[in-house]
Amino acid sequence: MATKPGAALPNPNLVYETLNAYQNTAALKAAIELDVFTAIGEGIDTVPPLAKRCQATERGVRILCDYLTILGLLSKSDQRYALTLDSATFLDRRSPAYQGSSSGFLALPETVSAFMHLSETIRTGRPPLGAGEGSVSQENPIWVDFAHSMVPLTLPVAEEMARALDADRGQKWKILDIAAGHGLFGITIAEHNPNADIFAQDWPRVLEVAQENARARGVAGRFHCLPGSAFEVDFGTGYDVVLITNFLHHYDPATNEGLLRKVRKSMAPDGTVVTMDLVPNPDRISPPRAASFSMMMLGMTRSGDAYTFAEYEEMFRRAGFSSSVLHSMTLRGHSLIFSRP
Repeated sequence: MATKPGAALPNPNLVYETLNAYQNTAALKAAIELDVFTAIGEGIDTVPPLAKRCQATERGVRILCDYLTILGLLSKSDQRYALTLDSATFLDRRSPAYQGSSSGFLALPETVSAFMHLSETIRTGRPPLGAGEGSVSQENPIWVDFAHSMVPLTLPVAEEMARALDADRGQKWKILDIAAGHGLFGITIAEHNPNADIFAQDWPRVLEVAQENARARGVAGRFHCLPGSAFEVDFGTGYDVVLITNFLHHYDPATNEGLLRKVRKSMAPDGTVVTMDLVPNPDRISPPRAASFSMMMLGMTRSGDAYTFAEYEEMFRRAGFSSSVLHSMTLRGHSLIFSRP
């Protein structure tokens, strides 16, 4: 095919790189499991001692570290490797901001393999996880992995939420935390506010992890469990704050509206629902992190999506709420939506 002088030529690189992108996940997961980043942070920066420290072959460690350098997670000079600012902060176990444990959920084999069958999911609408019900199948064990793995990734976001709620004012709050998982959102608020009592709902085995976190952070006496499905368990009444973090995106709007009606009945008259989620712009392709989350929901749920603020606003309105306000967060691309009855 003839092209005009100066015209852009087709380039297959993006196709090639995208088809091989699974290797990025595998390389980072392997480096975390072998503790490569911590070893380099300790000053073990050449292949032979690294291989010994990681109990691995020299060939494997060399290829892995070179690949991580190509990805931008390491630097290399004179055959010595060094951590980048990001890897030193988030992937060296000695760092207080260490987030390597998140690979225990984000790179879970069941999750990764589900996306290898994406065309079938698109054809049928039934993801392979949970016998076709996806990640939200009853008591799916992946949420125990989530609760164990995602605490480091969650802590800074939970702190930002606590600040947005002005939890340090110390108001007497009864807080419902729906699909609490590790419990860190409610627990963090309780750390800031000694007058807050947290009622956490999730599957029983998941709540065991949340209770461990509450004990570890000194708020177990104000942390109460509501085991069971969010759609079936009795929430009780009189909640001043209801937290719905990264949950509504798993379901279709009609299902969410049913849950929100139940939530509204549980609230105090002047209560607030705080929804935290990835909220794309109306064009549904920006910002990239929030918009691309719809693909995660396609591969892992039967009816979930990344919803725009207008869609959330409509769900809350149909459930009987009078107002919803969008608040952008600075971390991880999330947004908060404050809704009032």
